[in-house]
Amino acid sequence: MDGQKNRLSKGSVVYQIFLRSFTLDGTLAAAEQLLPHIASLGVDVVYLCPVVLADGDERREFWSERQRQSGMENPKNPYRLSDYFAIDPEYGTDEDLRNFVRTAHQCKLRVLLDLVYFHCGPAARCLEEHPDFVKRDENGNPVNGRWHFPQLNFDNPELREYLWSNMEYFLREFDVDGYRCDVSGAVPLDFWEEGRRRMERWKPASLLLAESESTPVEDQKSAFDANYSFAFSFLLNDILKGEKTAEEFWTMWEEHPLYHEPGLCFLRCFDNHDIASDNYDARPERNGRNAMVDAALAVLFTMNGVPFLYNGQEVADGRRHSLFSNRFTGKNLVVDWARGLTPAGEGRMQLIRELVQLRRDSRALQSGEVVEVDNSTPKQVLSYLRRTPEESLLVAVNLSAAPAETEFSVPGVKERATLPPGGWIVQSL
Repeated sequence: MDGQKNRLSKGSVVYQIFLRSFTLDGTLAAAEQLLPHIASLGVDVVYLCPVVLADGDERREFWSERQRQSGMENPKNPYRLSDYFAIDPEYGTDEDLRNFVRTAHQCKLRVLLDLVYFHCGPAARCLEEHPDFVKRDENGNPVNGRWHFPQLNFDNPELREYLWSNMEYFLREFDVDGYRCDVSGAVPLDFWEEGRRRMERWKPASLLLAESESTPVEDQKSAFDANYSFAFSFLLNDILKGEKTAEEFWTMWEEHPLYHEPGLCFLRCFDNHDIASDNYDARPERNGRNAMVDAALAVLFTMNGVPFLYNGQEVADGRRHSLFSNRFTGKNLVVDWARGLTPAGEGRMQLIRELVQLRRDSRALQSGEVVEVDNSTPKQVLSYLRRTPEESLLVAVNLSAAPAETEFSVPGVKERATLPPGGWIVQSL
């Protein structure tokens, strides 16, 4: 990246906290108490879903389809904002955020906030003084985007200055370490590039993550440290649901050649606030496929890119989560932390710690090339090499619910393995 002073480490692990479902209280203060636990997993970056004031407008024409269908009857969508500078009382106070960041830093965790700059709420406070901050049609009505929220107008230089000052504000006043940028591809790239320059005046080592995978080569030149990998996430979920097989991974891989472009960085996940909220019945933990989830985690930590864990994934949580439920409205849907005391939860936490250490001990797993390896059971087993000039590792993961007796075709080497459902190996060659 041109001018980038500190990229997201290839040894990093990102953990997403969605406050509404993270604890029974749903607050920053309650989440702060769990930061030592998160750090104990080997995580080094925590990303918070939006904590600024959400728009409580009750007009349903300004609710997203997901919001209406959730049945929670909560007008406050955390991704439909009213005030970009005010902490929502639902989550706490300014001092609560400062305390959260301070404790995170003591635990050697960097903290990212969520920027939602594609759209705002219909009753956003800034629109009272700046009605031209949103796009308008020929009749002067706001132009609503994909989720029925007014789209921000990036042709307006005053809006840009307002949002750049917002990016600077949380770095300066709260000592956060950067941002995850919601729907980043719908915002002009030159806005993010200038925002990055301004961020670095306050914190040269700040991070910026893009929720987009459409233009990672351009994104990562001077704006972003990493992009999301949606096709990767969706395919892993389809495999976990039994709708696709491991064999289809390489088809996806070839259709997205930038996934293995040297120098580019992608976040790797198969669960997050969107997936957990929209696909409750299909969540693998809910359907008793814990071994399959273990296998998918092995892929996240041995494939190139940066692993991205979600809210309670480390205790094999399978409860329903919802973007639109909190302790005031709808059902209070929270992580089942008691799962951490069960064999499944204890095993999951141990697995994540082992995977973190395995990856941090291996340069090949952090930054080596990915080479497809043929095997005799391709519908079940995903196999590949991670390779640098100094180290070569064979990785094999059984992504099926049946045992696999398989042979690998590695140049100059013949290997055989018996993998139980969800079983995996990492072997030096």
